Amino acid sequence: METGEDGKIRCFGASPVYAAYHDEEWGVPVHDDRHLFEMLILEGAQAGLNWETVLMKRDGYRRVFHDFDVAAVAAMSDDDLEEARHDAGIVRNKLKIAATRRNAAAFLEIQQEFGSFNAYLWRFVDGAPVINHWPSMKAVPTTTKESDALSSDLKARGMSFVGSTIIYAYMQAVGMVNDHVKGCWKYPEARN
Repeated sequence: METGEDGKIRCFGASPVYAAYHDEEWGVPVHDDRHLFEMLILEGAQAGLNWETVLMKRDGYRRVFHDFDVAAVAAMSDDDLEEARHDAGIVRNKLKIAATRRNAAAFLEIQQEFGSFNAYLWRFVDGAPVINHWPSMKAVPTTTKESDALSSDLKARGMSFVGSTIIYAYMQAVGMVNDHVKGCWKYPEARN
């Protein structure tokens, strides 16, 4: 738990970037495919890094990856990906950049099969957010059976940088799971 400059107690997020993400996005249900794709790519980019680093590069990702237009990303050429590797606005990891295009292609296939990525994704939590009541951030798991299942399915469909820990963070990011802990100003019971 951290107290921000505004006096609000948060699960995390003393810096302005973290606080804004915590307050406005983390745990809020997302159903827009473009935003779901954006968060999937950003969570994968975060592997091995600090999440704040990725949030600070979010505008760079939007610029380099066509504002997360999935079809445009899937159509990027090898030259486009090589150019992206030299852009300081994103994490310049060759494997993560290549995964962005590969994951976009798999994302498009999922959209075709299910009508939308949203329809596919939310099945893993029976269509409604899982609202947890953890006493502290130390109690919050890094994986669950749901993140294991989703991770396994995404890998089987050809995606990478979608391990269960990354996918659990993704589920938190897109509101499939609400892990705001007791004492946080965003804790579900405190909203009423």
